[in-house]
Amino acid sequence: MKKYTYTEKKDTRSGFGAGLLEAGRRNENVVALCADLVGSLKMDAFIKEFPERFVQVGIAEANMMGIAAGMTIGGKIPFTGTFANFATGRVYDQIRQSIAYSDKNVKICASHAGLTLGEDGATHQILEDIGLMKMLPGMTVINTCDFNQTKAATIAIAEYEGPVYLRFGRPVIPVFTDPDQKFEIGKAWMVNEGTDVTIVATGHLVWEAIKAGEKLAEIGINAEIINIHTIKPLDEEAILASVAKTGCVVSAEEHNRLGGLGDSIAQVLIKHNPVPMEYVAVNDSFGESGTPEQLMKKYGLDDDHIIMAVKKVMERKNRKK
Repeated sequence: MKKYTYTEKKDTRSGFGAGLLEAGRRNENVVALCADLVGSLKMDAFIKEFPERFVQVGIAEANMMGIAAGMTIGGKIPFTGTFANFATGRVYDQIRQSIAYSDKNVKICASHAGLTLGEDGATHQILEDIGLMKMLPGMTVINTCDFNQTKAATIAIAEYEGPVYLRFGRPVIPVFTDPDQKFEIGKAWMVNEGTDVTIVATGHLVWEAIKAGEKLAEIGINAEIINIHTIKPLDEEAILASVAKTGCVVSAEEHNRLGGLGDSIAQVLIKHNPVPMEYVAVNDSFGESGTPEQLMKKYGLDDDHIIMAVKKVMERKNRKK
């Protein structure tokens, strides 16, 4: 198992803030809009340097999406910022009609996604957003794993033509990816090569998969770990190449097991190579209040539950032999 170490922890939303500032410096057409959550979205540095390129919409997320869509007509590249729950569920009609259907070059940037929002509870912990957004034709869906990857993704989507949903979170987590990485939309990142089982993880679950891989190595299981940061378009080639070696797969995501990354992987396997598969995800329920650590454990999203899923899927694989 390849060893990944870290010297600091940061929240992925700060990676978005850093990436937005850099994207603004590189392209004068990059503009930002926010729905009264500047501090939470870490947009302060961009606003300080480019005050004339920022619009504070207030608590009016639907209006924000409409304004952003209109700004693209004049050649602007708008980045909208709010909580994931408000960036998708609250304004789905506006996104569908004004952005996706019209193929507008809007970057929908969503913080505080998933259970790790923590104490704010189920009303804010959206676990359906990936499914909602990936079903929209033409929508690119990205879910990043640490500060550096989020910063790189934010810069990359400014250069990409078309609507994008960028998902990130609030908790501080290890920073373990390359600070100078080139983010390739639609291209999986091989975290660790292995032969016994494929673990495909996204977002905060990538670090949990790495921890699980280290523990599995201690008991003689060689896990191949893949970071799918771009859920749509999905890197089908990377997934199929991996399961051709390992013969089984575990998906891991901070999302409802219905409609997320796991379902996208299952569709690929059904068509090309139907190997045994297990999901690590929230089992069709809402969340609740608690610390991120408590919730990840209770809802089965930590490294121990990934290990349990690996053992189960490998038993299924071995029974088929």
